[in-house]
Amino acid sequence: MKSSLLKDIGLAVLRILPSLMMLTHGYPKFQKLISGDFEFGDPIGIGAAPSLFLTVIGEFVCPILLIVGFKTRWVAIPSAITMLVAAVIVHGDDPFGTKEKALLYLTFFIAIILLGPGKYSIDKK
Repeated sequence: MKSSLLKDIGLAVLRILPSLMMLTHGYPKFQKLISGDFEFGDPIGIGAAPSLFLTVIGEFVCPILLIVGFKTRWVAIPSAITMLVAAVIVHGDDPFGTKEKALLYLTFFIAIILLGPGKYSIDKK
């Protein structure tokens, strides 16, 4: 196999699998939002409803776009910011093991921002 093929497969895996896993966190929040239940934390002081809305964008909407590779670098930014807030503010006082998941997702999204989508994406079609 050519190294460029392996690189593009690796970029697809890096983009798709963490985004699929992120959807398991974002989908319940999306359901909460569309049901009109705006009870949610307010980690950055903008209110519960705006915080929920922004979290749904970062954990549900953007991961869907990442899976298909549309505007990949741009849509990874809200997801990265959401994970940064989760790790540093929401779980800031928690033990490392509690914030580790958010930090791992943050790492994936930063890598996607830096590396781009690869060949197997809408961006490259």
